[in-house]
Amino acid sequence: MTASRMREGLSAYIAVTAAYWAFMLSDGALRMLVLLHFHGLGFSPVQLAYLFLLYEVAGMVTNLCAGWIAARFGLASTLYAGLGLQVVALLALTGLDPDWGVTASVIYVMAVQGASGVAKDLAKMSSKSAVKLLAPSAQGGLFAWVAVLTGSKNAVKGVGFLLGAGLLALLGFTGSIVAMALVLAVILVAIAIAMPKGLPQGRKGTKFSEVFSKSANVNRLSAARVFLFGARDVWFVVGIPIYFTAVFSDGTEAGDRAAFFLIGGFMAGWVILYGLVQGLAPKILRAKTRAPEELVADAKLWAWGLCVIPAGLTIAALGLGGQGLTVALVIGLLVFGAVFAVNSSLHSYLILAFTKSERVTMDVGFYYMANAGGRLLGTLASGLSYQLGGLALMLGVATVMVGLSAVMAGRLSAQ
Repeated sequence: MTASRMREGLSAYIAVTAAYWAFMLSDGALRMLVLLHFHGLGFSPVQLAYLFLLYEVAGMVTNLCAGWIAARFGLASTLYAGLGLQVVALLALTGLDPDWGVTASVIYVMAVQGASGVAKDLAKMSSKSAVKLLAPSAQGGLFAWVAVLTGSKNAVKGVGFLLGAGLLALLGFTGSIVAMALVLAVILVAIAIAMPKGLPQGRKGTKFSEVFSKSANVNRLSAARVFLFGARDVWFVVGIPIYFTAVFSDGTEAGDRAAFFLIGGFMAGWVILYGLVQGLAPKILRAKTRAPEELVADAKLWAWGLCVIPAGLTIAALGLGGQGLTVALVIGLLVFGAVFAVNSSLHSYLILAFTKSERVTMDVGFYYMANAGGRLLGTLASGLSYQLGGLALMLGVATVMVGLSAVMAGRLSAQ
């Protein structure tokens, strides 16, 4: 790769990363705003889970189609479309009428969240695919660039959780939404003006049927991804925020505001830790000095290591109570986040390592369709398991899902 191509690629990578950061900041804030606002209105755990269902379903459909769209029309177009649609989704939320009944409110927010899900996965697929095309491949360069993009994105999303909780307490629901939409619109315009060349423009004649991968490794890794992210979201989406609300709030308006900051702080801290460890994953795994087949084998080992953590927390939920359980959950979930981050970062590297440049957007789109499927599975299980069996059942479901992810990762083969 020539020096001019390296500079062009690096400039495009920086612009793509900046766009992804802006999006994920708004995405994290929006999730926390919706969760806490509607919990405060009295929505049950299952009803709260419903609010995010279409978000995940839309992600599955979008990722399947977005890979083909990007291959046909270019990565920059899908990136801009994702950012623009998020602005529209944010503004649409301001149309929510507080006089509507629960059913109408749930349907409306589900529809808006669905649009946001489409936006998120357009931006995500574009950003992750761009790394394969822009990153240097020597000395673990691909893993390093993937880790920086993915890790920084999740750290920014963690800040978004804290931002969302803070904005809700300070500006209220509608004021927070309008402020976020305006800032994201300005960022979209700035990035569209400043985006350098370096991203592929697409190729005519790309068939939609090409999105379905014929690679056994891509399919097995996608299956492992389904259960990995299902295991996270089964506690992350509904159960833990609701449990902490009950623990930290005394039921008054002031107590709820204080609980919002504490919950937002924990969720933000968890995702920031997750992002930081993702960025460090190449060093943790010594990717520069190890053969690719060794990293493939690591996917199984790290998944089984992760499985131990929710299993231990399930036992704690059955045997502890009160402050002891809360402390165990905080510590255990932070450890879970660190180990989960290595698993997630390794998966993100492997999908790019397994795919070929000419079909990168389609394989990445297929893989992130599986990612969205895992989040959908986890979201469904989150509200349902917490409502039926509390913390113990919810964490037990997470344990089973991580185990299934480890089984699928164990079937990967070195190419």
